Amino acid sequence: MSGFFGATEEREREARKSAELFLEEAARKEVMVNDFRDGYFPADAAKIKDIFEGLKRVSPDLIFTHHRKDAHQDHRLIAELTWNTFRNHLILEYEIPKYDGDLGRPNLFVPLEPEIYQRKVRHLIDTFETQRVKRWFDQETFLALMRLRGMECNASSGYAEAFYASKLMLSAEG
Repeated sequence: MSGFFGATEEREREARKSAELFLEEAARKEVMVNDFRDGYFPADAAKIKDIFEGLKRVSPDLIFTHHRKDAHQDHRLIAELTWNTFRNHLILEYEIPKYDGDLGRPNLFVPLEPEIYQRKVRHLIDTFETQRVKRWFDQETFLALMRLRGMECNASSGYAEAFYASKLMLSAEG
């Protein structure tokens, strides 16, 4: 399942394309797009919370959401509601480089092989056309961040994706 909350017609197209690429090998998928105004999520928190309450019908194995300390107010709200809704699930918070300089110290690293990190960057650049007007939104930024995270975890390829994992449970059950 993939959900997007702020979508003009152009942003909806990007969201659906991104979800299609990300979920291409998923056994089951459902993409949900909403049209809340960018930058105004806190003002619509109750309506967005209602949508999250409806998501309790699913029980995903893994959930990706924004980092709870993201400086963008919309991203923070989505992260908070993710944790409120899915209290007993594996949630990994991702980071987004941007002007705010809110990158932190993630604690979970996934080393990436060249084919994977190059494909990820290609997908970001090709999919999110509306973001290309931002000077930081380019291949070098995304590769640089993955290179730094690769250095931090000593990835053999030199590149890694990093996440914030607040609650992990290891089980001895088979």
